[in-house]
Amino acid sequence: MSFCRIKSAVINGLEVIPVDVETDLSNGLPCFHMVGYLSAEVREAEERVRTAIQNSGIMIPPKKTVINLSPGNIRKRGTAFDLPIALSILGAANELNKTDLEAYMAVGELSLNGNVQSVNGILPIAMEAKRNHVKCLIVPYENKDEAMLVEGLQVLGVTTLGEICEKMKKGETDGEIGRGYDQKLSDENSSLLDFSDVSGQKGVKRAAEIAVAGRHNMLMIGPPGGGKSMIAKRIPSILPSLTMEESMEITKVYSITGLLDTRHPLITERPFREVHQTVTKSALIGGGISPKPGEITLASGGVLFLDELAEFQKPVLEVLRGPLEERVVRIVRNQGNYVFPADVMMVAAMNPCPCGNYPDYNKCNCTPVQIQRYLGKISQPFLDRIDICIEVPRVKFDELRSNVKEESSEMIRKRIQKARKRQINRYQDESSKFNASLTSVEIEKYCKLNKECEKMMCQAFEVMSLTARTYHKILKVARTIADLDGSEQICVEHLQEAFMYRNIDKKFWGK
Repeated sequence: MSFCRIKSAVINGLEVIPVDVETDLSNGLPCFHMVGYLSAEVREAEERVRTAIQNSGIMIPPKKTVINLSPGNIRKRGTAFDLPIALSILGAANELNKTDLEAYMAVGELSLNGNVQSVNGILPIAMEAKRNHVKCLIVPYENKDEAMLVEGLQVLGVTTLGEICEKMKKGETDGEIGRGYDQKLSDENSSLLDFSDVSGQKGVKRAAEIAVAGRHNMLMIGPPGGGKSMIAKRIPSILPSLTMEESMEITKVYSITGLLDTRHPLITERPFREVHQTVTKSALIGGGISPKPGEITLASGGVLFLDELAEFQKPVLEVLRGPLEERVVRIVRNQGNYVFPADVMMVAAMNPCPCGNYPDYNKCNCTPVQIQRYLGKISQPFLDRIDICIEVPRVKFDELRSNVKEESSEMIRKRIQKARKRQINRYQDESSKFNASLTSVEIEKYCKLNKECEKMMCQAFEVMSLTARTYHKILKVARTIADLDGSEQICVEHLQEAFMYRNIDKKFWGK
């Protein structure tokens, strides 16, 4: 019987689906026929595989060759099927042991000279291989370290097709056992940028501390040169360290998108993604004919920074409303639904008008219509997704020349980690793990107000014309401020500071 099967896998969005690569060699007119709902790059494997086998010094008899990639209802994309197709052909031609091949999973692209090239998405494929109790995962040598992040999985890294054939013929196919997570995550961020570099702006730095402590979305508005971008780019230095599970999830996404460093495949720091104003909707939240993760997914677990917010196209900003609220991106296509993580802390910065000097009428040369049009690019529903709005004033000369040593990122980070620890302990039995993601039911349970705070909130609700969403946002921020203060009860001063971060709406948008 000239039939052979070997396992492989296809990545569909962020999901890994096992694929059986089956080959049948039979008498008849010599041909090479591939089936199984294949994309153009998979069909092109015919020429690559045939030439790679020939240039590896292996002769295959001219027969009718039929290759099936099962299941047939899943679209197969990419070049990672080259290696398993070649191995299944060699197995069907009795060049390799068929029984041995059925216990293996293989991924890799072949060059015409038989070299095995690296491919994307090795980490999630390795995770799937372990779940399916695969005996050994065969990968390109460049991807070997990435695959070995999966503890207990046997991994064999190969450089050429001829090499793997020789090893299988000699029975030397025992790979290395995945060492798992043997890198220690640093408790300190390696960023050279530090909050001690920022002169003055105590109020803005306080707002950034609160935002990070509760993972709240934050908007900074002020004239150019005030330090908005400078502060935003130092936020990674005060983010809490990654847990083991978070690091693997982030690494998995970056593996699929091809953004991993093959020499150091494990991501050990929270992502910080700065998005340019020319970004498209699909680049921001993901999409395309074959949906791929966007910038918000690449920033999941870290920070998404939108500088010059009012310069973004309004439809682009509006598509963020759902993901910021639900913390996932949902994309619907005819071939299925895709769900990408979007658990980000969004930090945005903008000028108050086109020239940047409003409301200083001595310097601002914009007309009221220009200002209204500029600020109108940010809709009220989008503002409702932002928990903390803070005005960034110009830095005074005395602050720039002051000899007072500014607080370092390390000191701020220690306070944030204490506040985060309180939240983790408090919400250990809840779906939410941070104040910013509390549901309405959880808000009622964990953000209770005393009579004095209740009265203050009632007055503010009418005076500030709060929506139900902004009401909940204020309570979440007040809960974070209380956590930083080490208090289990939300007090008047905590609520007052939370209100302060909503006054900017009224000042600039009149809402």
